[in-house]
Amino acid sequence: MRGNVENIDLGTQTVWGGEDEYLIQGATQVPVVHSVGFGYRDLDEWLDVALGKREGHIYGRNTNPTVHVFEEKVRLLEGAEAATSFSTGMAAISGTLFTLLKPGDRVVSVKDSYGGTNKIFTEFLPRFQIDVALCDTSDYEQIERETRAGCTVLYLESPTNPTLKVVDIERLAKVGREVGATVVVDNTFATPINQNPLQLGADLVVHSATKFLGGHADALGGIVCGSKDLVEEIYHYREINGATLAPMEAYLLLRGMKTLKLRVERQSENAAQIAAFLQTHPLVDEVFYPGLETHLHHDVAKKQMRRFGGMLSFSLKGGFDTVKVFLPRLRFAHLAANLGAVETTAGPPRTTSHVECTPAERQAMGIPENLIRYSAGIEDVDDLIRDLQQALAYAEEATRVNSSQR
Repeated sequence: MRGNVENIDLGTQTVWGGEDEYLIQGATQVPVVHSVGFGYRDLDEWLDVALGKREGHIYGRNTNPTVHVFEEKVRLLEGAEAATSFSTGMAAISGTLFTLLKPGDRVVSVKDSYGGTNKIFTEFLPRFQIDVALCDTSDYEQIERETRAGCTVLYLESPTNPTLKVVDIERLAKVGREVGATVVVDNTFATPINQNPLQLGADLVVHSATKFLGGHADALGGIVCGSKDLVEEIYHYREINGATLAPMEAYLLLRGMKTLKLRVERQSENAAQIAAFLQTHPLVDEVFYPGLETHLHHDVAKKQMRRFGGMLSFSLKGGFDTVKVFLPRLRFAHLAANLGAVETTAGPPRTTSHVECTPAERQAMGIPENLIRYSAGIEDVDDLIRDLQQALAYAEEATRVNSSQR
């Protein structure tokens, strides 16, 4: 695509962004370049590429043409100066944190972040004498107080996984900048279609590309976007430590991203209708979805999100016993530890997002054992709601029978 790609709409960027220079010999799709090495007859040119003085590739652990196009596409969608990819979302998150932090530094974050992220905060960073302050996600004053008390990195996730809390990125990023902290936001649930943290004051945005960006549950990947200087530091950590995104994975992610806007819009619409339905069912204890007016952070979500996303969660009366009866009855939902795919997926945090955590740790993060994380797919929403209805009816009857037999 010729011209200034910075000023085109998101839907067009998902299809065309970053691809033009890498389409070869009339191909309409970016090729998968599997070569590990890239040869040069001119040693001066080779040296310039190796030193980053000119564009090019020398070794697959560092950069790759197919991977570069994926990075460029996400960079454009997030409105960033630069982007670098990783082999997984957790590699992107851990690589970012270990790039920015050193012994004696302090990171401030929220209690109910994704389970893998939480383990970095509670298990791994303390080994390196890095101080970690985890705050109540809904207590902005506590987050601001802890940030002003000393903060190298302010790490946020919005909406959070799996309780769908929303943090005021603009408000908290302002406090982070006041104290010179680097503000990092995990934007996996929202996607760049629904939210752009860099425009709200964040310094870096991270994604598990495995989820909504790829959208087909067939490729692992992660990515970090932000200023050129910060991304170059993170890239250097990644190229040395080796968590490189493979070219075939990059190709699959690119292919999936062609329909990102269409998918996310449909998933957001489906999730909104499903959340509204679940609110009315007597077996449902509570529904967590930022698009509901009853959601604790609905006003913040309205301010910073275009739509409210394809993720929701809900708790069932009767505890985990009810969850065990309900979930296997779903016909149109994979019971799997994934999200953001074209097919609906569902599961409890104890087997998905927070499987590494103990029940006590989940309780401390505000995650009830009877919670179900539900990633709405692109199916017809009437079918999904009917599927939920029949599974809830079955679970309701089973709960009634079990109660009468006691």
